Amino acid sequence: MNGGPILLALLSAALFGVATPASKWLLVGLTPFQLAGLLYLGAALVVAPTALRQGGLALPRRTDQRNRLRLLGAVFFGGICGPLALLFGLRLAQATSVSLWLNLELAATATLGALVFRDHLGFRGWLGVLATLSASALLTWGPAAAGLVPGLLILIACLCWGLDNHLTALIDGITPSQSTLWKGAVAGTVNLTIGGILAPISVDLQILLAALLVGALSYGVSIVLYIRSAQAIGATRAQVLFASAPFFGVGLAVVGLGESFALVHGLAVPLFAGGVAFLLIDGHGHDHTHEAMSHKHSHRHDDEHHTHVHTDLPPAARHTHFHQHEPTSHRHPHWPDLHHRHKHDSAPVSDEG
Repeated sequence: MNGGPILLALLSAALFGVATPASKWLLVGLTPFQLAGLLYLGAALVVAPTALRQGGLALPRRTDQRNRLRLLGAVFFGGICGPLALLFGLRLAQATSVSLWLNLELAATATLGALVFRDHLGFRGWLGVLATLSASALLTWGPAAAGLVPGLLILIACLCWGLDNHLTALIDGITPSQSTLWKGAVAGTVNLTIGGILAPISVDLQILLAALLVGALSYGVSIVLYIRSAQAIGATRAQVLFASAPFFGVGLAVVGLGESFALVHGLAVPLFAGGVAFLLIDGHGHDHTHEAMSHKHSHRHDDEHHTHVHTDLPPAARHTHFHQHEPTSHRHPHWPDLHHRHKHDSAPVSDEG
């Protein structure tokens, strides 16, 4: 198993995790609409140079209506609605509690993946999901509980990001940096405009720059890293690793904001670690057929799916361009990604480590 996508997901989690306590501090002077806008504009700014080299705000081909709709859904759910629900909930609860509640995103992603997006999870995978959800439930009990209303708001945010996770992982007409630029520029402008209309922005320039910086790191760099991981190992498994983000957030909330840390939080750590382990060893293999298709996405040539020739690139070099796949049938252990979104109604499925 290639450890690169795993490390990308963990780094993405660390960057995203610190956004919750940082945003709690920024909400002292900014409204949720204003802060949501600034965070995503910061994300757009940091990915803009890379995205511009790859075509900027170019959309998938006009004939590729499905990918355009995926991008629209990712912008609406992941860029506009998700951060707003999070910040309104964060305004009502401690950053420690909100950080821990964000584990609900795993449940949302896994459930949507199994029911809607044709993700496969074997027995060990579901044990991993159960262990991770149990850790989340344990962490939200007692001192971590902060009320029904903020909890529901965080649940809405996680459902929005669960949709966003799957939609973004399936976009193959533009690069991860381009999709992040779209999300940041459009969603950030919409939320900041609404925020400016509802209430004047009356904070120092340093606060505005701090909000842009948090957005650049926690939503810009973090999103790009997560997309690359999800496209390689599937949204559900990338999300399991990304679920460590609350622990990074709790650490900063305790150290930076002086919030409390209870024994129950420490008791959840082995449950979470076990969940990650089960999800990472879960896998399946069966005879499957790839139909002929043409698309554009980041890929390498040391797998069994990209056989077109580049004379100037080594097989392990990751690159992005429009390419075609010939029909092929084979069998190998695989995870849900751009090339493996198929049902298993008649195919034999077996767990393989």
